Amino acid sequence: MDKVPMTVGGFAALEVELRHRQQVERQRIIAAISEARALGDLSENAEYHAAKEAQSLNEGRILELESLIGRADIIDVTKLGGDTIKFGATVHLIDDDTEEAKIYQIVGEPESDVRSGKVSVGSPIARALIGKKVGDSVQVNTPGGGKSYEVVSVSFR
Repeated sequence: MDKVPMTVGGFAALEVELRHRQQVERQRIIAAISEARALGDLSENAEYHAAKEAQSLNEGRILELESLIGRADIIDVTKLGGDTIKFGATVHLIDDDTEEAKIYQIVGEPESDVRSGKVSVGSPIARALIGKKVGDSVQVNTPGGGKSYEVVSVSFR
């Protein structure tokens, strides 16, 4: 099994989601299945089929979360340092074309969320950033085309 790198916060979020799915969602879905069964003929019962599908999706996600948690390689970013970009770094960039500031933290795949500034260690931007330092220029090939950034600062928080 391959280890999955993730931050302490990302690991905690997976544990919270797992507990919620096991203790809350599972019970809600069981109740929905029971209510749908009470309506009669199961072959043409849309509520029953929808509840069974929700159960299947929930149980699949539970298995996925258990696997991720079991393979987690938890990295405490606050104990990292240096001026070179690596996993866990929060990087402040300036877009060379638009002068727009961007802030990204390089995190594990399960916790990535571009809208909140968390990019997967395997993403094009993270791969381009790793190993760079403040003042370096970075060329990134994205699905939307090439981008050029300047690294303004690197921190670990």
